[in-house]
Amino acid sequence: MTDASRVWMPDTFFRNEKIGSFHTILQPNLYIRIFPDGTVLYSIRVSLTCACSMHLALFPLDEQTCHLFVASYGWTKSDLVYEWYEKGPVQIPGNLSLPGGFNLGGYGNQYCDVKTATGEYSCLQVDLMFARQLSFFIVTVYIPCSMTVSVSWMSFWLDHKAVPARVALGVTTLLAMSTTQASIQNSLPPVAYTKAIDVWSGVCVFFVFSALLEYALVNYASRSDAQRAAKQKERKEKELELCAFNAEQIEDSSHTHSLDPLLRRMEGAQSVPLTSIIPSNIPSSRIAAWMKNYKFAAKKIDVLSRVCFPSCFFVFSALYWTYFLNKEQERKK
Repeated sequence: MTDASRVWMPDTFFRNEKIGSFHTILQPNLYIRIFPDGTVLYSIRVSLTCACSMHLALFPLDEQTCHLFVASYGWTKSDLVYEWYEKGPVQIPGNLSLPGGFNLGGYGNQYCDVKTATGEYSCLQVDLMFARQLSFFIVTVYIPCSMTVSVSWMSFWLDHKAVPARVALGVTTLLAMSTTQASIQNSLPPVAYTKAIDVWSGVCVFFVFSALLEYALVNYASRSDAQRAAKQKERKEKELELCAFNAEQIEDSSHTHSLDPLLRRMEGAQSVPLTSIIPSNIPSSRIAAWMKNYKFAAKKIDVLSRVCFPSCFFVFSALYWTYFLNKEQERKK
């Protein structure tokens, strides 16, 4: 039988329903079966969009539990009582596929009777546990952000005099990270707390911005090196002129004075240790010895950045995954 008007039906509704619709193509998708013992089976196909409150602090490493509430709108518990069927009250198809990168982690059923000012109403509750597919977010969020950060490090291998190349690379990667972060925020509802994905994208933007600031420091150091080199060159020229002037004076005095008293005075003078003439610039560590190979400060900054930036990012990645994965396991327990 498909005529529901010939059988009494309770005024059932879904308490957390936002949008709902019946399926009527080609005929209304429902049927009614009446068994000899008086049991009535009423089946109908309904599409629902229900409200589900989520806590996104661990997004996308989180698991969410959504509920479906079935109750009577007007009949109180003294007139109508809903009870779960003993054998398999909730049935889920085995080939269920969910959009949005979700997996159905589990489900359950319980009672959710409600007492209001108009009376006490019977209610049934279905619990659906959804787990996000982390591989989806690794491919679409984490790997692209890591690649963008890695591209920003390429400026450390470019010559500091290549201003257009290094500035364009830094600005492009910064804009790419900002666009990625904005697209992530637009796909999520606005919340008042920081999410796990916000920590990742924010730190990635910080690394890219730091790489751009590093070139500003390198540019300043290169100009300081140029000024220092010019001063050293000027000082050496003055020393050469002074040495040439002293040599001319010695040549002039050699014609009038004998060198024998000078030689006797040099032989009787105390010997000066070699270490007092040649300063000992032996590096105290391997890092200092390695940095000694680079003469200019601008080059030293680039070389240090090649090591410090990737190391800091790898340490952050290890701490990030360790903290949030452990926090998710603690929440499950």
